[in-house]
Amino acid sequence: MTPTRHACPEHAQVSCDPTLAEALSRALAETGHDRRVSALRPMADTGLAHHHLWLERHGEDWVARLPKQSQMDLAPGENLDYQAACFTRAAAGGHAPALHGVLPPSATLPRGGLLVEAVRGRPARLPEDLPAIAEALAALHALPLPEPASRPPLLAPADPWRAMRDEVAAQAEHLDDAGLSPAVIAALREELAALPARLGDDAMAEPRLISFDAHPGNFLVRDDGRAVLVDLEKCRYGLPGFDLAHASLYTSTTWDPASHAVLELPALADFHRRWMARTGLHSVDTLLSCRRAMWLWSLTWCAKWRARQSRARDARTRGEDWSAELSDASLIAHVRDRVDHYLTLATIDHVRREFDALDHALKKDA
Repeated sequence: MTPTRHACPEHAQVSCDPTLAEALSRALAETGHDRRVSALRPMADTGLAHHHLWLERHGEDWVARLPKQSQMDLAPGENLDYQAACFTRAAAGGHAPALHGVLPPSATLPRGGLLVEAVRGRPARLPEDLPAIAEALAALHALPLPEPASRPPLLAPADPWRAMRDEVAAQAEHLDDAGLSPAVIAALREELAALPARLGDDAMAEPRLISFDAHPGNFLVRDDGRAVLVDLEKCRYGLPGFDLAHASLYTSTTWDPASHAVLELPALADFHRRWMARTGLHSVDTLLSCRRAMWLWSLTWCAKWRARQSRARDARTRGEDWSAELSDASLIAHVRDRVDHYLTLATIDHVRREFDALDHALKKDA
């Protein structure tokens, strides 16, 4: 759910602790990655998981991704290994930045960092860029599935659907301490209970490399129209329907201010049709089950964030840390506004109606 962009920084409203740039400069020198760097330019604080700095280099520019925390609840070194695998594997699909280097955890940068290809592009505009996003996701999902022994360090559950249900259930433990109304809690528990125990036996229920963070704010669109997914922290071998949902749910398309849009049914249905035509996968029931599960993952994440964001930051820089102290006040205010909006009965009912309409539209095509 965290918005992240690698767009060229000259148009960004930049707020960055100057000591962060100094720490990055030292880390680049310590690892020998400073040889072609001519300038460091802080980028706007737009995500809860990373700081970003633009590295001007002789030749190709890079972006430094410096973790604030690990959304996967990993130790610093494991977090970098995981993210490096995400970038390396997703880049093979042609719609993700290349990985250029890893800055190991050190006294200079306790959580280390990644150096990735800098993408010059604009934020996605909806609904006009939905076809490009569908193409990018189809290319990612079409990548060959490695043998089981080669899938780590990425998550690769034997049953991706059950793993998703378990993850949602774990996050749902925060519903009672997130300050929600009894009516909202009851509605969410009703939706959680309605998730099927298992999916049908079809190709869409088989694992593929997925982003698991494919909301529109994580895409940039190049001048040639190609959509590039720039935030690849949570890739896994899971179900592609989770990505399609995260790219097009109301809770995703209204999350990032730069790509904010409320999609109408024709654009929403066309997005799914385009992806299905590109991949040859057509199970509407599996797609919609994944969509409902991803929505509930997002809402239970919102509850978890409400419950945890007031905590003090972890001074020992371990694993997951949702403390508001790690990000600009304006970003925290935006996240709070979105979280509060999504956890209302009116918004929940809006998404429920959208599910029914999309179900009808896609099955009418079958």
